[in-house]
Amino acid sequence: MNIVTENQPPKRSLNSLTRPIVADRVLQAMLVMIATIAIFDPPQLGTSIYFTLQALWQMLPFFALAIAVAAGAKASSADSLIAAAFSGSPLRATVLAALIGAISPFCSCGVIPLIAALLAAGVPLAPVMAFWIASPIMDPEMFILTAAGIGFNFAMAKTLAAIAMGLLAGFTVLVIQRYGGLVDPLRSDNSSGCGSSGASETATTVYWRFWKEPIRRHLFANESAAIASFLGKWLTLAFFLESLMLAYVSSDWIASYVGSDNAFAIPLAALVGAPSYLNGYAAIPLVSGLMEIGMTPGAAMAFVTAGAVSSIPAAIAVWALVKKPVFMLYLLLGVSGAILTAWVYQLSGGAV
Repeated sequence: MNIVTENQPPKRSLNSLTRPIVADRVLQAMLVMIATIAIFDPPQLGTSIYFTLQALWQMLPFFALAIAVAAGAKASSADSLIAAAFSGSPLRATVLAALIGAISPFCSCGVIPLIAALLAAGVPLAPVMAFWIASPIMDPEMFILTAAGIGFNFAMAKTLAAIAMGLLAGFTVLVIQRYGGLVDPLRSDNSSGCGSSGASETATTVYWRFWKEPIRRHLFANESAAIASFLGKWLTLAFFLESLMLAYVSSDWIASYVGSDNAFAIPLAALVGAPSYLNGYAAIPLVSGLMEIGMTPGAAMAFVTAGAVSSIPAAIAVWALVKKPVFMLYLLLGVSGAILTAWVYQLSGGAV
């Protein structure tokens, strides 16, 4: 925890900005993949680079806003207000987080800066996990496109599934923490600036116009740079991997596993959708087509909900932020919640 005083400049760790590239495992992985594709599939390299740059460009406004909010909260000591907003009954906070998450306009990667800021501000893990699970599954634009591409009933069911999965995740964390588990969820070795608050632990005043104080401007600049560096390299890797999935994972291969009506269609759809899911908008025509050739409504629901939460790009971002037990729980809750809600949807008739 960094203490902001008038005579002591804030201390920030900018290892991700200063350490040599050769020592950065994320950049090492990128270089290995680029070299491998350049050797075995040169045409795909240009396609993947273009896809990655385009995806980063499309996400840039959202990340710039999220980073500015997170860094501003620390520089102004407003992060104490964030924690206060989730104070009181953990049960109430968890329910509220699941409801808000289901209608928030964040994807599984775009929510990372906000989650980091909430955890660093001392918000309990239960409501954070509820929000984290529910948020990438549905948002207003996704609802409209899903209703148009698959059906209104399916869009409504997916919204309810997002809320239910958020509640399941939050309540599970509450039970685990009641018995002393999941203490200090953030990784100690991440250099995003998200693992520690830039505000004083005892601060009672919020400096909304923090830019008027040099020491707080310095904190804001360092925090923004550290978060941007951390997220930038991980999301570049995530989007590059997504481009490879688009190139090498066939929808026919997916359909061969989850396209028929059988007792294992729903769990198989969740297990296939979790790593191979592309993105929410690209999945709409894919799922619609799979349903036309025989995928059950329940399997379709499991595919889109598990994939939204636990896809490889999302998992990479989560892995970079939290400790291994929290990461494993995140994956388990995402897949198991998708299976349970899909079964309920299937038993209810699954009409689209």
